[in-house]
Amino acid sequence: MTPTTTGHSAGHPRPRTIGELKRIPDFDSRSAGVSVKNEIRRNLLRAIERNEPLFPGVHGYEDTVIPQIVNALLSRHNFILLGLRGQAKSRILRGLLQFLDPEIPVIAGCEINDNPLQPICRGCRERVGAEGDNTPIAWLPRDQRYVEKLATPDVTIADIIGDVDPIRAARGGRDLSDELTIHYGLLPRANRGIFAINELPDLAGKIQVGLFNIMQEGDIQIKGYPLRLPLDVLLVFSANPEDYTARGKIITPLKDRIGAEIRTHYPSTVEEGIAITTQEAWTARDSGITVEVPDYLCQVVEEIAFQAREDKRVDRRSGVSQRLPISTLESLVSSAEQHAARTSERHTVARIADLYAALPSITGKMELEYEGELKGAEVIARELIRTAIGRVFSKYFGEVSFQPVVQWFETGGELKLPDLIPTGKRYEQLAKVQGLLENVGKLGVTNRKDEAHAAAAAEMILEGLWAHRRIGRSEERGFYAEKQRAPEPRETVSRPRRNYN
Repeated sequence: MTPTTTGHSAGHPRPRTIGELKRIPDFDSRSAGVSVKNEIRRNLLRAIERNEPLFPGVHGYEDTVIPQIVNALLSRHNFILLGLRGQAKSRILRGLLQFLDPEIPVIAGCEINDNPLQPICRGCRERVGAEGDNTPIAWLPRDQRYVEKLATPDVTIADIIGDVDPIRAARGGRDLSDELTIHYGLLPRANRGIFAINELPDLAGKIQVGLFNIMQEGDIQIKGYPLRLPLDVLLVFSANPEDYTARGKIITPLKDRIGAEIRTHYPSTVEEGIAITTQEAWTARDSGITVEVPDYLCQVVEEIAFQAREDKRVDRRSGVSQRLPISTLESLVSSAEQHAARTSERHTVARIADLYAALPSITGKMELEYEGELKGAEVIARELIRTAIGRVFSKYFGEVSFQPVVQWFETGGELKLPDLIPTGKRYEQLAKVQGLLENVGKLGVTNRKDEAHAAAAAEMILEGLWAHRRIGRSEERGFYAEKQRAPEPRETVSRPRRNYN
């Protein structure tokens, strides 16, 4: 993103006063009087023309959410993002910063970042009237033009809009109704920038009224004193759809003045989810131990989130955040890292056992319905893992029978892998299972003698067979036959019956 630069960055020394600012060629027509919404429009259109990425790091919204946001910005609309938790709403709102100029001139010391050529607050107007072109100016960088507030029921008008400062009034000998006695809140301090409110419906009704008054008329009332303050600000919001549409949560006049209502969503494909998870998860560790996560295991991690979002025992109104697969992948890597450290290995491949070690990262990310609460979060998480493994297993081995493997268990074979066992010994035990290592190539293992990859893939196959109920598994016995094969009947010889008569 390369937005329009200010005059001094185009080869002119940085102005320090209003007079120096006015002497920059063409500065007045380019920058003075341009509202923040027009500034964003201009830089957004240039980014589109240059085919630059509009929201780097946001995946899965290229054809849905991002075009709607672009339309809202080009229309100069205030907008709201409606979506469940973990749908990148805050990330998108913070990404709007890139469409602002690198810096803008403001009157030095002004609380609301007044435009030096068009001040709106009384204090700055009086100062410019007294000092004229000698009025000092400062340069405000774009990262200070974004103000964000999480709405909670205890937020007050003073927090958002402002309040009368009696100490300032007493020191200046001014009446409390004087504009110069006001201590401005977050919204006026976001003047000439972006003001974001997360979870908008949680704001009290009177604060929502104050917001739509500013959006429509530029009017502020503080302690009953009316104040005309035409702020130049882009207002953006986020909310949960359930709260936003519920009666009494959002006042109708404010909803009517929000120009665009944009719905976000979770990733629509496992591939999109993996792209987000691998981007956000901390997997590049500094311990000196290399942990490799196979592709099929990344797919299982992501599939858990997809299954949870469809499970009736998980509260859909709360949603299953994308943070679930992110934290699960991080915990999985940590488990593999810990195992390698305990067995004195410097390189390891994550395995299915590490996924079960990440259960706390799954259970903490789900809100359960009544039926789920009865079963318990850990039971639900284990069932989700089993289902996810089964789905990924079917993708790789849809037409493979694995009859030799199943027969090995049915004829009395059992396999239990201790937790703290070196990779080589684990590979030796898995190699005893008839027909198991012959199929690891379908999971991307190019060399069956690569013990770390082959052993991890073999464990995935056994878990997949268990997920499809072809073999059994328990904590005590490990893997065993789901149903023991009945012994073949012995051949009997027919003998004539002896007659004792």
